[in-house]
Amino acid sequence: MRVFAPSVKLVSLIPSLAPAMSRTLFVTTALPYANGSFHIGHIMEYIQADIWVRAMRMAGHTVHFVGADDTHGAPIMLKAEAEGITPKQLVERIGAERPQYLKGFQIEFDHWHSTDSAENVELSQDIYRNLRAAGLINTREIEQFYDPVKGMFLADRYIKGECPKCHAKDQYGDSCEVCGAVYAPTDLIDPYSTLTKARPVLKTSEHFFFQLSDPRCIEFLQKWTTGSNAQGNKHLQAEILAKTREWLGNGDEKANLGDWDISRDAPYFGIEIPDAPGKYFYVWLDAPVGYLASLKSYCAKIGVDFETLLDPNGTTEQVHFIGKDIVYFHALFWPATLQFSGRKTPDQINVHGFITVSGEKMSKSRGTGISPLRYLELGMNAEWMRYYIAAKLNARVEDIDFNPDDFIARVNSDLVGKYINIASRAANFISKYFDGQLAYPDDAALLGSNWAQAADRIRADLEAREYGRAIREIMAHADQINQAFDAAQPWLIAKTLASAEPAQRAALQHICSSALAGFKALSVMLAPILPALSKRVATELFGQASNFVWADAGVLPSQINPFKHLMQRVEPTMLDELFEIPAQTAAPKQAGASKQTTSGKQGAAANQPAAEQNPQPTVAQAPGGEPLAPTITIDDFVKIDLRVARIVNCEQVEGSTKLLRLTLDVGEGRLRNVFSGIKSAYTPEQLIGRLTVVVANLAPRKMKFGVSEGMVLAASHFDDKVDSGIYVLDPSSGAQPGMRIH
Repeated sequence: MRVFAPSVKLVSLIPSLAPAMSRTLFVTTALPYANGSFHIGHIMEYIQADIWVRAMRMAGHTVHFVGADDTHGAPIMLKAEAEGITPKQLVERIGAERPQYLKGFQIEFDHWHSTDSAENVELSQDIYRNLRAAGLINTREIEQFYDPVKGMFLADRYIKGECPKCHAKDQYGDSCEVCGAVYAPTDLIDPYSTLTKARPVLKTSEHFFFQLSDPRCIEFLQKWTTGSNAQGNKHLQAEILAKTREWLGNGDEKANLGDWDISRDAPYFGIEIPDAPGKYFYVWLDAPVGYLASLKSYCAKIGVDFETLLDPNGTTEQVHFIGKDIVYFHALFWPATLQFSGRKTPDQINVHGFITVSGEKMSKSRGTGISPLRYLELGMNAEWMRYYIAAKLNARVEDIDFNPDDFIARVNSDLVGKYINIASRAANFISKYFDGQLAYPDDAALLGSNWAQAADRIRADLEAREYGRAIREIMAHADQINQAFDAAQPWLIAKTLASAEPAQRAALQHICSSALAGFKALSVMLAPILPALSKRVATELFGQASNFVWADAGVLPSQINPFKHLMQRVEPTMLDELFEIPAQTAAPKQAGASKQTTSGKQGAAANQPAAEQNPQPTVAQAPGGEPLAPTITIDDFVKIDLRVARIVNCEQVEGSTKLLRLTLDVGEGRLRNVFSGIKSAYTPEQLIGRLTVVVANLAPRKMKFGVSEGMVLAASHFDDKVDSGIYVLDPSSGAQPGMRIH
């Protein structure tokens, strides 16, 4: 009777692809900015890198996998100030959250550090001094906006005003999100500081520049971006290399690189520039240096010489995993900074795309955002997410999509229905009839050899970051094992085992043993993706003292322990809860309704007058001058189709003291005519170019002045006698005509 072995189609008898020698690798992911919690994009990147690191370690390579918080810059300084704490306190609070995410998704960095560290100060200043000694730092006077109230220079993101091209209001200091125009902040009409609303003034300051346009830098970057590492792999993926040609030029085309402003003026939370009082490094200079600082801190911890490990002429490979939004910094500034400061340059930069949900960008308000912490709090298995993300990833710079139905199908069908199903069926026969002992037919050596070669190919795919391809092959093997098992029908043999011939008894043992050997090999292949599950398989089922390595795939097991349940299925209700739009924060309880107190509050309350300790209930005020409308259901609400609209034109309505005629673009390929009673609050010039919200499915209404095809939303006080004004609703910049309000 034939037992299963990997088919010739999937596994050819080729020489082993196992690495010939051990390598030393220094691996990082992009540093998360320490002004907020991890989001699913962070987790995707860390899972991708963690799988790669685990696969390399299983091959016997030495890997130093480090991360850090990116802690400097004006946003952190201003957020801390708004909360009444120091930047360091904010960074420490955010940093304290990190372990629950990393541990929860089985992401094992060797070391996690911070760019606000002594190591980063030392390394950043040393790199700067070396760049200055190389003649690549110069200074020049620049004129930029200054907030006289805040007492600080303003980055473009903190300046808004009227677009000089289309005259749209509230546009940022570098580009208009309405007409797409690009300009300097000084071109804005009526600019104002988003920090204080004050009108900024132009002020001159000396800035420090890294001369990226220097012919030496351009020559180096032309070679480095097109170069390969010691393993023959390109430094950059094809898509990223093509992108760098836009900056570096093709052939005779001139490079389009400007010098890089690397300084900021006080007040600023960052690293001081040596010998330049009041000047700090721009965060994008010291942030990537944080990779080195984290490694240096780790080296001190484990007793390794940092400088020797990263000797530019040494063999350590430096590998970075990043998102496509920060390519410019990592493919140009970072290697040039390292090269001309005398340090090792990256061997490989692995760039990935973004993650979407059912084809849409992440949005908490629309229920399309995935909170990693909520995922874990719901008790969802982290390895479901690791497997699903891996199945979607490849070596190209492509966005990946999280689809709830696809997630359920892949986990339940692939992991439970195919992979774990092998062990749950075959192990029971071996434990019941053969006391856990495995036995194979005469071609057992070939079976082990074929599985070893299959694992070699999976190892190569994972090293090449072709995770999806690796998983497709693994599941093809699982299908073949299950098909061979079903074809052999061992349950029929087991029914007559008491009176069966020795050959039939041996056949049952061979069938189940071969299936379990395949299950073990698949567990080895999945180990970088499902580390916790593979460890359980190794220790609980096969009694192995250590975690799997790649060589274990070709070693046929000789016995098993009784099978234990390994993984549950995904329930659709879990996804419903994951994507449930969070309810509004509950209203605070009335004073005196709770007996709970917090430290330091009870004594203070005891000294207050009785009337203050137990205030009488008060009648709630009607918000906006009128009580809330009767409660409706979600079914009532979804009947109203609210859409983002752009006010293309606005005119006075002759004969009306209240109305303005608005011409709206609602993304339909045509324009709408809407009359709105907002004349007392706005002139036409104030509205043209703005975004607003319109009730798009309101039945057209014939009026004295024409037909109105919708209703523009505006807010005002219910009582006309209250001079509160009228306010047309204004979506955030970036919204586009036709987007639905959810």
